[in-house]
Amino acid sequence: MRILVVEDDTVLREAVVSLLSEEKYTVDEAAAGDEGLYMAEQGIYDLLVLDIMLPGISGLEIVKTLRCNSYPVPILLLTARDSIDDRVVGLETGADDYLVKPFALRELLARVKALTRRRGNVGLEGELSYGTIVLNNKVRDGLVENNPLGLTTKEFEVLEFFILNQGQILTREQIFDRIWGFDSDTVLSIVDLYVHYLRKKLAPYKLDTIIQTVRGAGFMLKEK
Repeated sequence: MRILVVEDDTVLREAVVSLLSEEKYTVDEAAAGDEGLYMAEQGIYDLLVLDIMLPGISGLEIVKTLRCNSYPVPILLLTARDSIDDRVVGLETGADDYLVKPFALRELLARVKALTRRRGNVGLEGELSYGTIVLNNKVRDGLVENNPLGLTTKEFEVLEFFILNQGQILTREQIFDRIWGFDSDTVLSIVDLYVHYLRKKLAPYKLDTIIQTVRGAGFMLKEK
């Protein structure tokens, strides 16, 4: 899963990024509100961790803007403000959880795990499922009726992104930025190639049609 951390305190941001990276999350970071909002709007993250007090626009403004645009991803707010009113404002703005500084990193990790489990059908053991397909994050492979699909790392990540966003159109640019990254030298057509690879591995189970091409837009995971 991919997480965006927006925090202007360098020491805290680096500690959070290091912790989440050790837990095998893919983590991007930003130090200012404007940059954080731009990155979040790309639609490639499974969770946002936002400080409220940021240079540029605040974390609350980011939440408000994203929720007004029907942004579905869970958001965890970080703040030094400890009053009930401040917490209520954050939650009413559209945040899913609220953590007051200073906090123990293990508490943040517990909140992150709870919020990311809400996306897709994520089990307590980190398994993600869609119909008869089960993705196991520990072995980085997929199973259909207990038969391994033999996915490569990138194939696993693409299928995971589809399952986490099932029923939603994903553009080629979104998939590319999520899997290969903003700065990758790889060409955009690699997305179509990996969709082809996935369909080929799902075909023996008559599941190749669940990754639908949406003409002029991108792809969508949806049973016909």
